[in-house]
Amino acid sequence: MTERNSTVVFLTNHLKLSAATLAAVYRDRWQVELFFRTLKQSLRVKTFVGTSANAVLVQIWTALIAVLLLKYPQMRSRFDWSLSNLVALLRQQLFVYRDLMAWLNEPFQPPAERILTEQLELSLA
Repeated sequence: MTERNSTVVFLTNHLKLSAATLAAVYRDRWQVELFFRTLKQSLRVKTFVGTSANAVLVQIWTALIAVLLLKYPQMRSRFDWSLSNLVALLRQQLFVYRDLMAWLNEPFQPPAERILTEQLELSLA
């Protein structure tokens, strides 16, 4: 984040907190907002299924794990993926058998031909 020479005015009823503390709280809050925006846009989480504190925590932890599982191949790929494009194209490729890393690096190449071996017979006798 770059520093700007501008004045920001915060209105608050927390009069015991310093300006630096308030700025840090709002900076951290912005990171939380970005996380929920990622959930809503990339993972299509619109509402929480459960409303209890435990249900919401489980859903947030599950979403964090899902984002981490998506970030890893995004970072390993040589292709410049945005997270939303990666999620959208992964959804389309779920039922196509292909090497994940090969697809991540060259997503617009057709899948390699699979060599099918003879089908085995099931002997019921």
